[in-house]
Amino acid sequence: MIITDIQKIRSIANYQFGKGAGAILFDNNVKLVKSPATGRIRYIYDGLGNLIASIRSYDGLLALALEGGRRLLKSFPPLKLRVVVNDVAREYILRGNDVFSKFVVNADEYIRPGQEVIVIDKIDNLLAVGKSILAGYEMKYFKSGIAVKVRHHQESNLKS
Repeated sequence: MIITDIQKIRSIANYQFGKGAGAILFDNNVKLVKSPATGRIRYIYDGLGNLIASIRSYDGLLALALEGGRRLLKSFPPLKLRVVVNDVAREYILRGNDVFSKFVVNADEYIRPGQEVIVIDKIDNLLAVGKSILAGYEMKYFKSGIAVKVRHHQESNLKS
């Protein structure tokens, strides 16, 4: 049996984010960019040219881009993979700064350190995507330190 590239990236997404994530993130209209040196998939774009995710070379898992975060946010139940920040942190994160624990209002209890997460405000607006430094429960209770290293951040004006 031959596994197609689409099946491969969907399987990675299902493993990393949970059942159904592969179909949510990657429809049949995605464009794959492969490394010229190795022939491995590196970037996944939607039909409009927006980056959905890239594949990390060191472990083969997905690193979300804003479009990938947007797709998961729309389809996953509230709080899954999410880190909710207060209004004070909102503007800092929109400028690309990392998320500090003292600004986290809520977080998915099942987030593990090193996991891809979606950073949102209190009314579920996408602010950023990045990699968690702390576990979800730690983010809520710690009062200092970085909770999420932001990789991509939203730049447009969002509803208040």
